[in-house]
Amino acid sequence: MPLKITNTLSRTKENFVPIDQDNIRMYVCGPTVYDYPHVGNARPLIVFDVLFRLLKKIFPKSKVTYVRNITDIDDKIIEASRKLNITTSELTNKVLKDFHNDCDYLGCLKPTTEPKATDHLDEMINLITRLIDKGFAYQSSNHVYFAVSKFKEYGKLSNKNIKDLVSGSRVAISENKKEPGDFVLWKPSKENEPSWDSPFGKGRPGWHLECSAMSEKYLGKHFDFHGGGLDLIFPHHENEIAQSVCANDNQKLSNYWLHNGYVTIEKQKMSKSLGNFITINELKNNYNGQVIRLAMLSTHYTQPFDWNENILENSRKNLEKWYEFYSDDAESTSDSNLKFLLDDLNTPLMISNINDLYKKAKSGDSLAARQLSSSCKFLGLFNQNAEEWKNFKKIGKMPPEEIEKLILKRNEARVKKDFETSDKIRDLLVSKGVLIKDKDGNTVWEYK
Repeated sequence: MPLKITNTLSRTKENFVPIDQDNIRMYVCGPTVYDYPHVGNARPLIVFDVLFRLLKKIFPKSKVTYVRNITDIDDKIIEASRKLNITTSELTNKVLKDFHNDCDYLGCLKPTTEPKATDHLDEMINLITRLIDKGFAYQSSNHVYFAVSKFKEYGKLSNKNIKDLVSGSRVAISENKKEPGDFVLWKPSKENEPSWDSPFGKGRPGWHLECSAMSEKYLGKHFDFHGGGLDLIFPHHENEIAQSVCANDNQKLSNYWLHNGYVTIEKQKMSKSLGNFITINELKNNYNGQVIRLAMLSTHYTQPFDWNENILENSRKNLEKWYEFYSDDAESTSDSNLKFLLDDLNTPLMISNINDLYKKAKSGDSLAARQLSSSCKFLGLFNQNAEEWKNFKKIGKMPPEEIEKLILKRNEARVKKDFETSDKIRDLLVSKGVLIKDKDGNTVWEYK
């Protein structure tokens, strides 16, 4: 049975046909490392980790190259480092460490390569130069812009025309642009901001450029899969396609574009800009990482996932049952179990099948018991033995009066711009299972 995947570019479910049978290549947009990753960021990590595992399974004799980038220079990073009074590299190194801890917590395999934007300025400058030479980019007031009108297929991924895309998005308006939809490839840095020398002046790259340069370096000009969250379709992925195709005279950047649905909370998209997010770090003392992973996989990756306590509790109960048949020596996942993943990563159906295997195992079917264990491991579950699973305990609740005292101290530190102390108090509260949110000038808290 071939792998079928929903391709955002064609808006159809397609059979996967590798470009190179011996080297399957996948690029996934990674984090901008300026703050703790939130639960919405966990979803692409888990979804594309499952795809990575599946590709290695169905192409056992092939090299499977999984590249996930790190954006370590960006307006958000500069702003956050300024507020904390630390360098951008100090901030990004700290957040990247937290991110890797979160990946381990969620049971994700390490990608093949994890390039940082700041290590690839030469590749970015080279890409810009090619675009200028080919007439797809222009310089204006120490900026370099991509001329969107020059690329006739712009908007194909998002299935919209340029005017609709620009009017319905947060496209930056600038008098330096020839057209409103043109996007920045290089811009001058402000005083005391990180900057690099280039033929276009001292400055730094645009966000969209980073992924085009790094995917080309590690995967070539044309590769199999490109993935990310739904919110990246426009403008990020649309701009990646424009840059890469025009610079390399290609027909395509990637053959298959995959996008996971939003994570919502109370039916509203979870995001830092809306302030309705929960960080992955806040969950660690209350939930085993496997619970979060299973909950995310219980909804098909193309659909929105609504974060709620019920689905987490249901996932915990399922894992509690399944662990009755945990085995260190489980047999390989059978084709009958893999068929669900081969059909567009249908993890909900595979989870349903695991529940069927559990019922058979309870009635004494030893083969079903072994298949249950192997299927869980294939999904990235059962990454702890049965004893480790049992030993995971929720911490005791911190008394409310102690919480209030710490919040008062934190607020005093924030007023003094002592963000180091503020962050330490926040981390302490999180470690004690206390979720805090700053809203309308006040700090509210709740047990999690």
